[in-house]
Amino acid sequence: MNEPRRSVVTAFLEHNGRILVLRRGRRVGTYQGRWAGVSGFLEPGNTPEHQARVEIQEETGLTDEDIHLIAAGAPLMVDDPATGRRWLVYPFRFAVLHPERIRLDWEHEEMRWIAPSELEHLETVPRLAEAWEHVAPSRQHGAGEEA
Repeated sequence: MNEPRRSVVTAFLEHNGRILVLRRGRRVGTYQGRWAGVSGFLEPGNTPEHQARVEIQEETGLTDEDIHLIAAGAPLMVDDPATGRRWLVYPFRFAVLHPERIRLDWEHEEMRWIAPSELEHLETVPRLAEAWEHVAPSRQHGAGEEA
């Protein structure tokens, strides 16, 4: 990979067994038009969980009162040969208590609530389905990752 590794967070928001996916807009720096979770660069001085909460508030308008952390998964390395980028992705899963409060910011043009199994049928950011597997309910039993 040509570029140095960049650390990012990806937060999956869940409600009634479905997860929220967001279609990235034309003004974002990478993966325009692809589906993603709530995501962003890990800023210096922030923990991955704090950064996930910041991104959720920025991208959806949801505050800590609207969400509950369910799982923090092990980070995964994602190499994207198409762009030469290498990402270290910290995945999270949050329950959404008030989905009616979601308001998308400029980064996204569309949102959908989907069954997690639908991830593999969407054009997503690289390895989004694998990031989900790191926080999916089946991974929580005895893994010590549930919050």
